[in-house]
Amino acid sequence: MHRLSHFDGVDWRPYRHPAHFVLPQQPGGAVVAGSPASDPALFLALVECLAPPYFLLYVLHTPRGEAQPGRYQSPPLSVEELRDWLGRYAGFLCADGRYDLWAHSPEQRATVVWDRHDRLYAYGPTEEYARRLRELGFSEGEVRIPAPHEHYYRSECDPDARDLIASLDWHHSPLQPQDEQ
Repeated sequence: MHRLSHFDGVDWRPYRHPAHFVLPQQPGGAVVAGSPASDPALFLALVECLAPPYFLLYVLHTPRGEAQPGRYQSPPLSVEELRDWLGRYAGFLCADGRYDLWAHSPEQRATVVWDRHDRLYAYGPTEEYARRLRELGFSEGEVRIPAPHEHYYRSECDPDARDLIASLDWHHSPLQPQDEQ
């Protein structure tokens, strides 16, 4: 299953970003990378460039009954806790587009965002992110959103979505205007 499809002129097909990234054009900007396989392991690889503890922000913009829309902030997580959590929900995270996921390191004031279009925005240690991406086989190149495209909000993922919401002692706050579809 996949989170994002594009229309190729004949059919809707899974969209896989090429293994590309773009360096920021200005100080304080983000390294932007495409996630070729909607894989939480790429998100984790960038977050591991940062010092723990981490705070997750699960931005539920398109719920299917599992919870109210909003921003769900986790308690502080160690790298092991984050790794376990991502592993536990990997199938859901790869297959469903109802959320965006952020990880923040307060010590470094750095954040990695995985958005609904399978793009990663990494704010903070630019050189470390670029080094890690190159180690993973990425090269500098265009990261685009296909047009037209569609997102998947799968009913078969609803049990995992409910379990994910119950998995941590989240602090809930309303969606911000930029979060809404």
